[in-house]
Amino acid sequence: MNKTDPLIHHSPLGDYQARKSVHPRRIDGPFRRFKWLIMAVTLLIYYATPWIRWDRGPYAPDQAVLLDLANRRFYMFDIEIWPQEFYFVAGMLIMAGIGLFLVTSAVGRAWCGYSCPQTVWTDLFQHVDRFVDGDRNARMRLEAAPWTWGKVGRRLFKWTIYLIIAFWTGGAWIMYFADAPTLVREFWAGEAAPVAYITVAILTVTTFVFGGFMREQVCIYMCPWPRIQSAMMDEQSLLVTYKDWRGEPRGSLKKAQKNPGEVGDCIDCNQCVAVCPTGWDIRKGPDISCITCGLCIDACDRAMKDVGRPRGLIDYITLEDATREEAGGEPRPAYKALMNPRTIVYFIVWSGIGIGLLFALGTRSHTTISAAPDRNPAFTMMRDGSVRNNYTIKLRNMQARPRTMRIAIDGLPGATMWTEDMSTDNAARQIDVPVSADVTRSLRLYVIAPPDLAAQDFNFTVTALDEEAESDTVETHFTTPGDS
Repeated sequence: MNKTDPLIHHSPLGDYQARKSVHPRRIDGPFRRFKWLIMAVTLLIYYATPWIRWDRGPYAPDQAVLLDLANRRFYMFDIEIWPQEFYFVAGMLIMAGIGLFLVTSAVGRAWCGYSCPQTVWTDLFQHVDRFVDGDRNARMRLEAAPWTWGKVGRRLFKWTIYLIIAFWTGGAWIMYFADAPTLVREFWAGEAAPVAYITVAILTVTTFVFGGFMREQVCIYMCPWPRIQSAMMDEQSLLVTYKDWRGEPRGSLKKAQKNPGEVGDCIDCNQCVAVCPTGWDIRKGPDISCITCGLCIDACDRAMKDVGRPRGLIDYITLEDATREEAGGEPRPAYKALMNPRTIVYFIVWSGIGIGLLFALGTRSHTTISAAPDRNPAFTMMRDGSVRNNYTIKLRNMQARPRTMRIAIDGLPGATMWTEDMSTDNAARQIDVPVSADVTRSLRLYVIAPPDLAAQDFNFTVTALDEEAESDTVETHFTTPGDS
């Protein structure tokens, strides 16, 4: 198709636009202070958690949070997750997903505005910009200025701080997968595994580029989550909204004084745009560029206070409440807007999964047994006519201490057993086996039964011989010549 075809719409802006730098202005207010709090808490958790120690005894790692891939363990304070318990991890991931649905349904893109890693690190880098280059106007002047040695020096200084933050971010990530003090020592000595250096390099580059340069482009163009969120919001979701019925038509204070009653509350100061981390003008309405961080509310409330007009020209409000307020009704408190059926359902499901996981954690056994009978041969005939079956037994000790476990036969009359480390003279109905801390011990077990015993199912029962006396049972089959 020819590009000159009159049926094709051509944007006056062209097919491509170079990125226009966003220089948010410093602002103070409840939402800005809340962002400070979230940023401080999340960064502190991320950087400090690998260094927290947690005593689990002499046989387990003492790092509070550890993803021990080599030994296939996940430690989180007193909780230890084994590979066969991956449903706990799946449950937590489901809770995280439903939690995002809950937050989005209730308060729109609050996750994007406050807690998303891209938002947190972008916010941190923007504070570095203010520290080095000054506030909005100073940064805009510096960007437009020609390249001098002074500008080069400022840029190199600022980018060095970026790089330090980015490197620290990548370095903190790998500490979740190994003992932090040991890994740091090995890393700087050049003794760490190659994957550690590769991971740090990749995360350093991505943090440096995404947080330092791409910023709002990641949120607007790269991230799929904003597109998904739009399907989760409805007329009962709290969103940052410009009340155009109150603010329009816009006009300066002088115009308002000359034409009383003909000008809205918006004085067209553009402070809401100046503080926006993505550069969006909220007065144009909802858009994917708006991450609902609320900084425009802080800016507008300050402007309204300065000119003696009521706050709330820009505010968190639902579409239902906006329609009601535009018609002259009274706005509802925000907490009432949150009590809608969809939000309640999400909360009930989210809470139910959490309670279920806690119950499963509290009632799980730290002692398990599995049994696999040999298939070739299925049985062995002894000289006296008795029948022997062989089994591979796995005893799992999920405690951070060695334990002695007693294996017993249940339901196979006259049968006895012994292990490959025992003499047949010591065969018995039950035997005691030591199991090291936090391991699964595999052993060969031989079961012999009288000649006249028919093929049947029976149980192996294991009991930990300590104060907890945990036990587990597994059913298996005893094969004889008459077994079809």
